[in-house]
Amino acid sequence: MRKLLIVHHTPSPNVQAMFEAVVAGATTEEIEGVEVVRRPALAATVSDALEADAYILGTPANLGMMSGALKVFFDTIYYPCLDATRGRPYGLYVHGNNDTTGAVRGVESITTGLGWTKAAENVLVTGEPDKADSEACWNLGVTIAAGLMP
Repeated sequence: MRKLLIVHHTPSPNVQAMFEAVVAGATTEEIEGVEVVRRPALAATVSDALEADAYILGTPANLGMMSGALKVFFDTIYYPCLDATRGRPYGLYVHGNNDTTGAVRGVESITTGLGWTKAAENVLVTGEPDKADSEACWNLGVTIAAGLMP
């Protein structure tokens, strides 16, 4: 069975709503043969990253950057996973109060260094997520998960 790892930092109701929509998409009944593993960014391990076949990353934009929790995840897994995870697909969702640019730039810089492949458009939300934002998050989850189906 293929494995999708969702690494998230969900400190607010808005990011939690996005996370739940991503999970709902990734675990919809149409997805078969894919195990979806959810890990808070501060609990995700090198083993989690090595065992995954694809990733969805979720973070708030804090002071123009990705959350410190997601950065800790990357700091933890970067060198142990550098060669072993090259080419694996990922998706990203980011919530910001005003802007998400710096957070996206930081994540994309690190995923480029890891050699991961962006497999879906980023979902970027400022303010309270609306129905279209929730649908975009659901689509992100289903797109990455479907890409792993046998």
